[in-house]
Amino acid sequence: MSFYEPAHEKLLLRARAVGTSLAGREEPRALVEALAREGLLRVFAPGRLRARPLCALREGLAHASSLADTMFVMQGLGSYPIAHSGNAALVHRYVEEAAAGRRIAAFALTEPEAGSDAASLRTTARRVRGGWVLDGLKTLISNAGVADFYTVFARTGAKELSAFVVDADAPGLTVARRIELIAPHPIGDVAFRECRVPEAARLGVRGSGLETAFATLDLFRPSVGAAAVGLAQRALDEAVERVKTRRQFGSALSDFQGTRFRLAEMQVELDAARLLVQRAAWLWDLGRERPTLAAAEAKLFATEAAQRIVDSAVQLHGGLGVVRGVVVERLYREVRALRIYEGTSEIQKLIIARELLHPRTRPPRRRSPDRGSLRDATPPRATSQGHPGGVSLRPHTDNTGP
Repeated sequence: MSFYEPAHEKLLLRARAVGTSLAGREEPRALVEALAREGLLRVFAPGRLRARPLCALREGLAHASSLADTMFVMQGLGSYPIAHSGNAALVHRYVEEAAAGRRIAAFALTEPEAGSDAASLRTTARRVRGGWVLDGLKTLISNAGVADFYTVFARTGAKELSAFVVDADAPGLTVARRIELIAPHPIGDVAFRECRVPEAARLGVRGSGLETAFATLDLFRPSVGAAAVGLAQRALDEAVERVKTRRQFGSALSDFQGTRFRLAEMQVELDAARLLVQRAAWLWDLGRERPTLAAAEAKLFATEAAQRIVDSAVQLHGGLGVVRGVVVERLYREVRALRIYEGTSEIQKLIIARELLHPRTRPPRRRSPDRGSLRDATPPRATSQGHPGGVSLRPHTDNTGP
């Protein structure tokens, strides 16, 4: 059973092939250009973005190259707020350019004192004649120093946040620090000091920044789970090959019952994670409302399961599993961040509990005119069978493709 259609499965396999061709390459701009040449970034073009193609592409890329996956998704994460809330001119200037690989995008929300608690950020945007002046510091910003533009969230009032698009060469914007992580990833601090932007740079109405951020995260959180599934699948693939060829006590490791039990547990968790991710993406593509609960469930379970699967793969490799350069050693470093960014596992648990304790009926997702029709939003024929929240676990069966 799958919530994907044949077109999505083909995208996944194509992304895996592209990721394999890019494995080992670490220059961010060169990766973005290669992804553009392969046509993968067109999924972010105005009117084309859907959750299932996004998740399929991330799973495929992450299986071979976590950095290629990062550079791919940042083009969407940094440009989607503009597609969601920006006017036609901004969409043309930034979203279309990002989808063509001609501009690199970044999403600037996190601050030193505002990580999980996004509502408490301190960066300010002060109204001046003809525009706004931004002041503050953002930290752990992917593509810092690489991006051509940043989607920035700032406080425009005591209880309101707004979003802005800021060019990387804007006076007053500086990359204050480059940060080295345990796995290759362009990231750092971005400072704003009297950084002036025009009125047209604001996304949506004043005070709508938090809604824009949450709408973006609801779409991209399942894709974090998809990347986790890609990493976990690679770890399982490597583990299976290892235990079939590694001999101890006169037998292949695969002959031992304990090994077989562990492989079975890894496979079950992987399938469960994949289905939760695909279901959340399918619900988004239905277009009836934002699937906040399903998105949180998918990210929580898939990233936590991937951590366990990768750890098991390292264990099955024995001492070789912690040798620098071995695939599972790399996966062990790469998988860890997924439980933190775009909402920690603890935040996902809070979201899930909130949705259970205080269920809300949300209106259909707002679509801007440039986003095209949601032809693949046909509701499923099956009804819920006791699933909390009344969501069917039956897969979508239309044939409209990505």
